[in-house]
Amino acid sequence: MSKQQRRAGAKSNAGASAASHLELGIAQFQAGRTADAEACFRQVLEKFPTHADALHLLGVVAIATQRHAAGVELIRQAIRHNRNNPDYYANLGAGYSALGQTQEALESFESALKLKRNSPAVLKNRGNVLVRLGRFAEAIADFEGAVSLKPDFAEAYNDLGYALSRTSQLEAAAESFRKALKIFPCYAAALNNLRGILVLLKRPEEALRQIDEAISISPGMPDLLNIKGVALRDIDRFDEALACFDRAIAINPGFAAAHTNRGTCLEGMARYDEALADYARALSIDPNEPETHWNLAVNRLRLGDLRRGWIESEWRWKSPSLNLGDRRFDKPLWLGAEPIDGKVVLLHNEQGLGDALQFCRYVPLLRDRGAEIILEIESPLQELLSRLPGISRCIAKGDPLPAFDFHCPLTSLPLAFSTTLDTVPAEVPYLPQPSEGAGPQLGPSERPRIGLVWSGNPNHTNDRNRSLPFRELLPLFDGVAAEFVSLQKNLHPEDEELMRQRSDVLDLGPALRDFCATAAVVEQLDLIISVDTSVAHLAGGLGRPLWILLPYIPDWRWLLDRDDSPWYPSARLFRQTATRDWAEVVERVRAALVDWIARSRIA
Repeated sequence: MSKQQRRAGAKSNAGASAASHLELGIAQFQAGRTADAEACFRQVLEKFPTHADALHLLGVVAIATQRHAAGVELIRQAIRHNRNNPDYYANLGAGYSALGQTQEALESFESALKLKRNSPAVLKNRGNVLVRLGRFAEAIADFEGAVSLKPDFAEAYNDLGYALSRTSQLEAAAESFRKALKIFPCYAAALNNLRGILVLLKRPEEALRQIDEAISISPGMPDLLNIKGVALRDIDRFDEALACFDRAIAINPGFAAAHTNRGTCLEGMARYDEALADYARALSIDPNEPETHWNLAVNRLRLGDLRRGWIESEWRWKSPSLNLGDRRFDKPLWLGAEPIDGKVVLLHNEQGLGDALQFCRYVPLLRDRGAEIILEIESPLQELLSRLPGISRCIAKGDPLPAFDFHCPLTSLPLAFSTTLDTVPAEVPYLPQPSEGAGPQLGPSERPRIGLVWSGNPNHTNDRNRSLPFRELLPLFDGVAAEFVSLQKNLHPEDEELMRQRSDVLDLGPALRDFCATAAVVEQLDLIISVDTSVAHLAGGLGRPLWILLPYIPDWRWLLDRDDSPWYPSARLFRQTATRDWAEVVERVRAALVDWIARSRIA
């Protein structure tokens, strides 16, 4: 045998050995033995340092074992040696996605699809990246493409349902979750998503039936018991919910989510200290679970522990329930530490309109530190808040951003200024006067004018507790010598029908095009009576007399067991008792209103 033949034989044997090690490594990986798989792939690379398949598979193992950056680099090396394998790009996209590098992930998935157009898994993964980028229509198209190629793709149906829900296609979303469950009846994620949609559709009992069907198939599955507990908590069947969480925890004591949900159930029963203990147990199991930290933040803030509450509230960015998105800035976040004299600070709102109205009070404090302030805000607030002293520019959300040095979410300003109950910046009015002629002019009146708001955004997660139907407010008008003005926008159909029958309530809702117009009306009123919604924050920020109707378990900002607010000196709080009955609250408000009108006449 010639020397050349011997070399060829050795090379052939080495190649066969490499293939054998790759095959063994893949088998080890599929069996969950990641360390053994890694050893196999490294053996190949010792002899063939540029072996593309070995580099790729070693990268896959790194990503699977949470070493995402290392995995991405290994797969990038593989691609440098072989640019024509779609699996390389698909797994590179998964690595980038795990790192939160959404644009790089999107480009990787698109490269994979150029090489292999009809890949259901890649379409699904690209769809999830598009969801994170807020490009829901494109994401829906990808998920629909995935299930058309693979009709039994339960995960893609689940992701499709989620994307549909983000575009308010609730019935279509529910149907997509049902399709996932038809394929896999005990699919916990799809079952929980369906539960959430049916709550929004006001059909919680339907969710319970679907959950019970899954439990009948797999009665000892703690995930299903946990979901049933959440469904029961959603309809205030707290004792039954606690029993479900307890059963789930008995089966799996390390089930962090069940401990967290048990805590939220206890919160709903006003057993706040016990809730804190459950959150502590959950965090001892999973210290980095954002939903637990967010619930802990809400509980601490409600109890008045603002110092620790603000710190915990920064976990909100990672909370799936809040859906704050994946927005990124190329400038640093400012939380109070860095000097900002002469710097441009972008303030932006990531939560509700009420939050923006509450926390824009911090603008003068930023101005006093020498900052130039740009405010990015939702368009209904733009005209009003553009007049806020200390703002150099006010731009609508979605418009191009000018240059800036730091950014800070409005809801993070209390943390940046280390706000406690004793240091809340509560000088009112802090909101600007509306422009002249911004809203309807009411003219003179011989009777006091009372503004009314009885319901908030129906898509708010707590709307069923914080809002009430107009019919429950009717006893307020009995024997009260006042002129009532509705500031309610987007009336529910039953409220609209009832309003048509009332000649004693002036309906200004259709004329309130934005918050500047609403502020103009509020300034003409003698008192505003509102549930916990944005108009309450508007009236409080304008320093107008304000009465707020609160559910038994209030939002954190209203604290507990007090009828005043450190945030709004002009506010008086009327709370539900443990009966959770609005009728009793309305009667107390009516009696207080009669007394208030009598004293106003004497004055």
